[in-house]
Amino acid sequence: MKQHRLAAAVALVSLVLAGCDSQTSVELKTPAQKASYGIGLNMGKSLAQEGMDDLDSKAVAQGIEDAVGKKEQKLKDDELVEAFAALQKRAEERMAKMSEESAAVGKKFLEDNAKKAGVTTTASGLQYEVVKKAEGAQPKPADVVTVHYTGTLTNGTVFDSSVERGSPIDLPVSGVIPGWVEGLQLMHVGEKYKLYIPSELAYGAQSPSPAIPANSVLVFDLELLAIKDPAKQDATAK
Repeated sequence: MKQHRLAAAVALVSLVLAGCDSQTSVELKTPAQKASYGIGLNMGKSLAQEGMDDLDSKAVAQGIEDAVGKKEQKLKDDELVEAFAALQKRAEERMAKMSEESAAVGKKFLEDNAKKAGVTTTASGLQYEVVKKAEGAQPKPADVVTVHYTGTLTNGTVFDSSVERGSPIDLPVSGVIPGWVEGLQLMHVGEKYKLYIPSELAYGAQSPSPAIPANSVLVFDLELLAIKDPAKQDATAK
């Protein structure tokens, strides 16, 4: 099944590659042209994320040209199946290596971070700092809270931020990653925490986005703005 998905992905990318020799020869004016570019761009990002960033664009273009022109294919089907399997295996090996490296970097980061003044490590491995104290109520697992946050990797790269969007979000305490579930229940309304979340309390080996490598430790600047009133929530739902 993976081989078929890879074949389809390569075919889509080739639709873009086959018709252009350079960036300057591509026009992106009509909706069809823009959509075509978007397909190639998104598929290219997906392939790169899976480690398929060494495809031969000329060979891809030749393949689509032969198919469209109904020419005899230059490789037999069994050769193609074997090639796809080899490419898939190599990509998986690359991703496994990157995942291992990310896990090692995260482990070292947490070990060093735990020694810093003001950092508390819980039994689960979650680390946090109280940036701003307050005396508000603490949320419970069934509550919905309003928060502002900025999420970064350990190198400081921002992958998501309600602060940058200028709009806080409402979310159920029990409906987020385990590190947040635990962290939110430690906080009082009005407080700001810095959470250092081990990968096993975040997304683990399953990356939810190209911006978050597998096995990443995530760092969040988190502000608990409010706990939503259940009565008002029920009234709104009705």
